[in-house]
Amino acid sequence: MKILGIETSCDETSAAVLADNQKILSSIVLSQEEIHSPYGGIVPELASRQHILTIDCVVEEALQRAKLALGDINVFAVTQGPGLVGSLLVGLSFAKGLAYSTGKPLLPVDHLEAHVQSAFLENREIAYPALALLVSGGHTALFFLKEKLSFAIIGKTRDDAAGEALDKIAKFLYLGYPGGPVIDRLAEGADPGVFPFAVPQMTDKSLDYSFSGLKTAALRQIKENRITRDHPQFKDFLASFQGGIIQALLANLGRALEEYRPKSLILCGGVARNKALRKEFQGFARRHRLPASVPKPEFCTDNAVMVAALALEKINLGEPLGLQMDLNAYPRRGQTLVT
Repeated sequence: MKILGIETSCDETSAAVLADNQKILSSIVLSQEEIHSPYGGIVPELASRQHILTIDCVVEEALQRAKLALGDINVFAVTQGPGLVGSLLVGLSFAKGLAYSTGKPLLPVDHLEAHVQSAFLENREIAYPALALLVSGGHTALFFLKEKLSFAIIGKTRDDAAGEALDKIAKFLYLGYPGGPVIDRLAEGADPGVFPFAVPQMTDKSLDYSFSGLKTAALRQIKENRITRDHPQFKDFLASFQGGIIQALLANLGRALEEYRPKSLILCGGVARNKALRKEFQGFARRHRLPASVPKPEFCTDNAVMVAALALEKINLGEPLGLQMDLNAYPRRGQTLVT
């Protein structure tokens, strides 16, 4: 079996071909960072337009690198949501066209679940039940996996996502976009204890996240201490803010351990590329004597390999296949777009 995955949930146009043994035959990811960088963030209309301009070339390149023709594909898989509606609809419409023209099945995939599934690309022996911490620019969530494909969200962000908070502080300090990787690089080797940041907690004792308070505290510190690139403790400030984000992420994960008693831990999502987060997460897992799985950096960002991998797992567990021409995008999990 050959599966062609398509991912256009945000600002990466990606296509990949996977064989039924999870062998990656090709993986193409086209970034739009240069397009959105002047605006300090993603402009949804520009993102969807760029997907329209490039998706056919990206899919064609994925097929060529896999040394396959379109007719050799057995199943098409595509991200249905959550994400930017305009971007999602480009990938969804293109995948529908491919499925209809070839008469092959089309399988929709949830973007967040695909991120979690990316951890299984390199480690198929992850023990269940598992806890997964998903951290990206648009999403921060805790998943409990009692068994295969049982993606239960037990905590989510109520305002800014962790990656979004990092990007906004980077934008305020004129560090460029995307800001998270810039902060990670500049903070390396600095002292994260110089500027104190309290770990936010929900008053209802839930496992949900909120990073708006940390962002506001950072802005206050910047103004009160006149933090700029020329400040002698500029890098310490970045390390402190990044450390506050990481501690908030791990605090809820620690509370979830007590309640759900997992046998393994997963870190995934675009912000999982962050070196400091990866290091702290691994240390957290060691202290709790649990095996930890973190995908390679190239599988942390939005990519079509994870889309195809989740589709393959669904097929292996008996997911019914069909053309599904009535599929529509959903911007948020649990919310269907009405057209």
